[in-house]
Amino acid sequence: MGRILLVDDDPSVLFALSEMLASRGHDVVTASDGAEALTSIDGGAAFGAVVTDLGMPGMSGLELLEKVRARDAALPVIVITAQGSERAAVDAMKRGAYDYLAKPFDNDEVSYSVERALETRALRVESQAKTVEKALEASGVRIVGQSPALLRAVETARRLADKDVTVLVRGETGTGKELFGTLLHAASKRAPKALVRFNCAAIPADLAEAQLFGYARGAFTGASGAHAGFFVQAKGGSLVLDEVGELSLPIQAKLLRVLQEREVQPLGSTQVEHVDVRLVSSTHRDLLAEVKAGRFREDLYYRIAVVELHVPSLRERREDIPLLAREFARKYSERFGLLEVAELSPDLVALLVEAPWPGNVRQLENAIARCVALATGKVIGASAFALLSSPQAGDGPPTPSAADGPSYREQMDVFERNLLAATLAATSGNQSEAGRRLGLSRATLYDRLQRHGLLPENAKKD
Repeated sequence: MGRILLVDDDPSVLFALSEMLASRGHDVVTASDGAEALTSIDGGAAFGAVVTDLGMPGMSGLELLEKVRARDAALPVIVITAQGSERAAVDAMKRGAYDYLAKPFDNDEVSYSVERALETRALRVESQAKTVEKALEASGVRIVGQSPALLRAVETARRLADKDVTVLVRGETGTGKELFGTLLHAASKRAPKALVRFNCAAIPADLAEAQLFGYARGAFTGASGAHAGFFVQAKGGSLVLDEVGELSLPIQAKLLRVLQEREVQPLGSTQVEHVDVRLVSSTHRDLLAEVKAGRFREDLYYRIAVVELHVPSLRERREDIPLLAREFARKYSERFGLLEVAELSPDLVALLVEAPWPGNVRQLENAIARCVALATGKVIGASAFALLSSPQAGDGPPTPSAADGPSYREQMDVFERNLLAATLAATSGNQSEAGRRLGLSRATLYDRLQRHGLLPENAKKD
């Protein structure tokens, strides 16, 4: 069973076909013309097959077929032809139609064709998913979660990856927009070429132009040699502009020219160089609001946002919080050299799921890292939730307040105990070697081990 997009300008045909397909367990979405059908597809709905009439006013079925295949070549399109239109049917098949049905058609015939198309679609999606997983594994990227909101974003990225379309990745700060930029490149035909990133918010405006477009020797004071800008470095591959909304208006104008002309002119040079680059941009801002406020060029917005991909906030995918929290606990247990992976108690996980997390996944990761660093045992209980409060903005849940948590001295004691325990484990309990590594005398080390209860019974200074 699957979701079918049914397109026909005849209401009676739409009604009859939709009722028949729905009675056989399919989810049917109808459209009365090609434009309406494309709106449904572009709206993010995942279809298993499209069934369309060929003879429609405005956008013909053949035109719709071509536009659907341009958006998603793996989406099967079944065309319906009028009696005596065999030539049109052959033309449709040459252009990539999955099957054709001649009017008048039999319900069983339609149902059989649709079910075969759905099976074909499922196999293509499975194959594409494996390709994406291998590409992500090779690039070292993991996207953790099984929530519908996240899976929709991943599926959209998969569909866009092999199409050389300019994508704007939107999402709040800390949602992991950079992972989707990597996914779009890793699963594309450009994967063997370079993936170049440029953080538009991390560099002054006067340096952004030189970094993006390059410069010739002597272009400005200190330019002792020529520099290939990021567009040239990404030639044949992908350029990801993180937080593109932070670019100044003069740089926006130069970026627009590069996208229009497909060529760059380095600072201080009269030469231009053609560049073949796929551009992926990301932003946490509402760029249309920025356009209205005069802070972002409207023409550039429509250049970089041919397709928009929304990365959900952690509020939209709370069911992923347990998976993410345990993944971060594993990651930081290994990074901090703990002998066993820290476990999160069910009570703590429940509190994590309910916390607001305005800083999204990045905030959750920082909080779990702090929890693991300050843990006094293998299992981290609900009492550790108080440790997640932080004086640093956006670094931990806003509740409970820092005043309700442990004091600075208490937190430092926990950190010291963990450090001593990890060093002793690394030196197989040799106090002399542990003291050397920590820069402590044997007497001082002994006193601190005793204070934290880390000395075995009847232990003596070695």
